[in-house]
Amino acid sequence: MIPGAFDYVRPSSLEGALTALRAAGDDGKVIAGGQSLLPLLRLRLAYPEILVDLGSVPELSGVRDEGSSLLVGAMTTHYDVLRDPLIHQHAPLVAAATATVADPAVRHRGTFGGSLAHADPAGDLPAVALAMDAVFVTSSREIPASEFFSDYLTSALEPDEVLLGVRLPKSYAGWGFHYEKFHRTAQAWAIVGVACLVQRSNGEISAARIGLTNMGSTPIRASAVEQAVTGGAANREAFRAAAESAAEGTSPPSDLHGSAEYRRHLVTVLTARALSKAASV
Repeated sequence: MIPGAFDYVRPSSLEGALTALRAAGDDGKVIAGGQSLLPLLRLRLAYPEILVDLGSVPELSGVRDEGSSLLVGAMTTHYDVLRDPLIHQHAPLVAAATATVADPAVRHRGTFGGSLAHADPAGDLPAVALAMDAVFVTSSREIPASEFFSDYLTSALEPDEVLLGVRLPKSYAGWGFHYEKFHRTAQAWAIVGVACLVQRSNGEISAARIGLTNMGSTPIRASAVEQAVTGGAANREAFRAAAESAAEGTSPPSDLHGSAEYRRHLVTVLTARALSKAASV
């Protein structure tokens, strides 16, 4: 299909982008890599009157070390995230999940911040951000990941607000990690995904963080599983038992790829698998 008519601006500064968005009000839309927005435009599921392209705002790209955390610029491409040594050193779960995003062509164009701001619960990165307690840095405030995703394809960003970057804490460096994704083809969205971080001590799990992909209208923390494994033995039997509660508090969709019941079963299997791989047992 052909998108509806819209105006287009490509400011060269953040202030220029904010000025354009303020002038547009509710009729403006930010475009980053365009890998999520352009299909919506073609299907006329989104119909802004003006697109504000952030591609020429240099300060929004790159990964910076801030001491206790990393700041990933919103316009940093998935490809650059995968190549960045700071990400691999301090946030390897981000690299593991990013490697599963779509295909190489999309990863070269799609952006880290754009994928998260799109707020698709079937996306791979929202569950990772939630599990890591990431913080979203915008042009006007900072938003914890637990408050950022408000509904299906809906974030806490205001119409005149720009996502500048995402702050990832370094506190999980050294933890076991794994992103387990079940999908039909290599390029497809996750039917279910599990982002897992575990800390081991003396053969036990001393702490765990688990985020679920496509188990509701937003990414979801598997709090019941986290509580069940913490303080328990780091073995597959214990993980399978704890994973039985993975679907608690979820409301998975039913669609052409699987029923809600199927996803509830799948998330228990994938959570046990993710825990085992993260704990290396």
